[in-house]
Amino acid sequence: MESAKHAGDAAVAVSKAYGVETMFTLSGGHVFPLYDGAVHEDMRILDVRHEQSAVFAAEATARLTRRPGLAVLTAGPGITNGVSGVATAHFNGSPVVVMGGRAPQSRWGSGALQELDHPPLLKPITKLSFTATDAESIGQDVEMAFRTAVAPHRGPVFLDFYMDHLFSPSPAHEVRTQTPSPLEPDPDDLAAIARLLAEAERPVLVYGSDVWMDRAEEAARDFAETWRLPVIPNGQGRGVLPSGHELLVTRARGLALKQADLVIVIGTPLDFRLGYGWFGTKDALARVVHIADAPSQLATHMQPAASAAGDLSVVLWSLGTACGDAGVKPDAYASWVSKLADTAAAAIAGDAELLASDSDPIHPMRVYGELGKVLADDAVVIGDGGDFVSYAGKYVEPKQPGNWLDPGPYGCLGTGLGYSVAARLARPSSQVVLLLGDGAAGFSLMDVDTLVRHRLPVVMICGNNGIWGLEKHPMQLLYGYDVAAELQPQCRYDQVVTALGGGGELVTKPSEIGPALRRAFDSGIPYMVNIATDPQVAYPRSTTGV
Repeated sequence: MESAKHAGDAAVAVSKAYGVETMFTLSGGHVFPLYDGAVHEDMRILDVRHEQSAVFAAEATARLTRRPGLAVLTAGPGITNGVSGVATAHFNGSPVVVMGGRAPQSRWGSGALQELDHPPLLKPITKLSFTATDAESIGQDVEMAFRTAVAPHRGPVFLDFYMDHLFSPSPAHEVRTQTPSPLEPDPDDLAAIARLLAEAERPVLVYGSDVWMDRAEEAARDFAETWRLPVIPNGQGRGVLPSGHELLVTRARGLALKQADLVIVIGTPLDFRLGYGWFGTKDALARVVHIADAPSQLATHMQPAASAAGDLSVVLWSLGTACGDAGVKPDAYASWVSKLADTAAAAIAGDAELLASDSDPIHPMRVYGELGKVLADDAVVIGDGGDFVSYAGKYVEPKQPGNWLDPGPYGCLGTGLGYSVAARLARPSSQVVLLLGDGAAGFSLMDVDTLVRHRLPVVMICGNNGIWGLEKHPMQLLYGYDVAAELQPQCRYDQVVTALGGGGELVTKPSEIGPALRRAFDSGIPYMVNIATDPQVAYPRSTTGV
């Protein structure tokens, strides 16, 4: 358009130029011009029931579409309610722009409604946190926000606008969207990694979320298959090698990381999920290679044997060339790959009994045994919970990349409903399955109303064991008792969904699970299968995250 009606128009026009299709928000007067701009620019406005869900939906949009997500929050509590979502985007490296309202500049300092200086609160968990200078600069400021969010390493950006500036006239801003230039890795770094592979006898690849986010899934699969390297996926790295692939050794993870002599970690931090980067045994530590999309993401708490930073597609294709130059021989790892494949196959065979368990109360693994029978290849699976979702990480193996969402290393509960909203919009023809612990359900279940109002069918499966499983069992182990770890047994979360306009049912018998799941998928509405599981069964985790 030739001229903007007001600054809200300019802000939305720039957002559209960066690929934003949906504005996630909860209504607030401080940001009315942004809504008006969305109407003028024909941008979808999707309103939620809690600001955290708006930010989680924007973050999931970024993670599923690999385009920036947009959340718009009103001033004061609207923004503070969204902080956990921003922190989650920070830890996941998700390109999200959060726009906030702000009390009028003309009243600043006099105690206007919800007057708060937001940027200092958001600064530690964003790439950039600032206030737009004036009405005339808003288009330019918004462009800087998006450009910063999508640059390596991706992450959230926050900017707020004085209310009176948003309502003021603002010139149209000519947008020059910039795709970040691929960061080229240092050839010497890649040569060093290739030499380590040539020397290794038991290498393992770990693929993390940034492999997907950096659009490197094709290069990653080709690299593993060309050099015959076993792969363990992490986060959104799941699905880069599809379920059943001969090099996918998720179910031999323990053996692989204990007996490996070289572990190459690509696109994920060396954090608690990966033992902080210590693999092998105390007497025979594995050498570690860390590869990231930007130098800022390389590990500093330990000294890897080698490291490299750059666009992950470029890194992987170039590393393949370096491996050829270094004389890497794929058949050198054949016995190691065979050992891991046999171990994984034995673990899968050993699960069969519990995946089909008829125990009463229901063993949580039976839920996943039944889900596997009805899950489509392109299903988007979302995890929001502790013990119950840990089983999903072990027994739900995606067949395609980009179809798995969990809260990531920040471990924030309550992501699920916002993620579900985004998944249904991003993948309109796919199954969308939200796996909820009963504890997690308490954080965001009111946003079922959002699913209903916007006609977004999602299947919710609640693993309802009536406890905070991640806390109850460890506390009993430590102290012989537990406190603050009980929830209502068989609480009717399904009736909450029904009351909000969806559908649902309580399942208490193993034989009821399969039929209930089929009814849920056939319903065409937001539907919860609320499954009462055995509170005595704890997920056998090997890390506490401490």
